[in-house]
Amino acid sequence: MDITAIAQLLEPFIQLDEIRLFAISKYIDLLLKWNARINLTAIRTPEEIVQRHFGESFFAANFLLSQGTVKDVVDLGSGAGFPGMPFAMLAPEAHVTLIESNYKKATFLKELVFSLSLRNVTVFAGRAEMFSGKAAVVTMRAVENFDKTLPLALSLVKSGGRIALMIGSSQVNAAEKLAGQVEWDKPIVIPGGHSRVLFVGKKV
Repeated sequence: MDITAIAQLLEPFIQLDEIRLFAISKYIDLLLKWNARINLTAIRTPEEIVQRHFGESFFAANFLLSQGTVKDVVDLGSGAGFPGMPFAMLAPEAHVTLIESNYKKATFLKELVFSLSLRNVTVFAGRAEMFSGKAAVVTMRAVENFDKTLPLALSLVKSGGRIALMIGSSQVNAAEKLAGQVEWDKPIVIPGGHSRVLFVGKKV
């Protein structure tokens, strides 16, 4: 996909340099190639992929980075790599771990990391319950079994660290009820008009 078109589609979310735009173009090519074989995303058109996946992910990453230095990130249920991969692309100084229990999706992520030469990314191919690390920031986007997965995500956050959820606005109340040990900020509406919010909280 042409990087000028990518830049225009990303305008509501973020402005990026040519190096990152070229990386996104390469990412999309690989994603579409793999998506023909395994179900990585239900969104099929490159334009929608740029806005829904990359735009929302870069928006979230940019906000989190604006709040201070981030050294380590865990992206739980990474799937096709969102928002973890865009976070790693935006912040090369942060180490990002992508947790993905589906073997085929994890294999895609490993090829993607190699293809984009991202040295700050590790793929953990397994269930989150088996992951022994913790991170200052844990991200989660559009995961299944939200009620069960959110407490699991919280267990991966370091004390005083942050959890960042990219969820539908209707899920905010559920998140508040499920996470009593979190001081939540006000939800931030993600551009794009899809009733999605970035909901960030500090683990106390």
